Amino acid sequence: MENPARYQEMGHYNDPTFHHGGHAMATSEAARIDDELRRAFDGECWHGPSVAEVLHGVTAEVAARKHPALVHSIWELVHHLTAWVEVVRLRVAEGQTITDLPGGNFPPVTDTSAAAWTAAVAELGATVGRLRGVAVALTPDRLDEFTPGRAESVAVELHGTAQHLAYHGGQIALLKKLVG
Repeated sequence: MENPARYQEMGHYNDPTFHHGGHAMATSEAARIDDELRRAFDGECWHGPSVAEVLHGVTAEVAARKHPALVHSIWELVHHLTAWVEVVRLRVAEGQTITDLPGGNFPPVTDTSAAAWTAAVAELGATVGRLRGVAVALTPDRLDEFTPGRAESVAVELHGTAQHLAYHGGQIALLKKLVG
């Protein structure tokens, strides 16, 4: 939005029928977070291509390659994102206190077949979708609550997840150019 004050003056922030860029503008914090997660993963990002857009056309062979100067492969980044999106979902939806991942921060790739790659990408999409389903249903009071074992609110945790997707999406885009 080029001028938020102008949109507020016009009453658009509270108008559920207002459309910007062909899409309905989210009118609640939960809906805005859901939209932010959608954009980070599925598209229409402000900063460039989404994770799904960057992953489009990546083969299992390319996803498994490591650049000699870098630590992780595209596939490892996909596993990492899937694991942490699920951690946030479990914290927010089920109140679980999770600080470490059973498979490690970057779960290993044990099967480099094309079918395993397709499944890994599909699981990331499904995991983001499950988190979005949780996020969009949250009340304002729930967004202000702290997540179990953390010093962040639910809202901060969810915004951070969208930022995490964008950050690693950028890494994946660079790796795709370097090893693809």
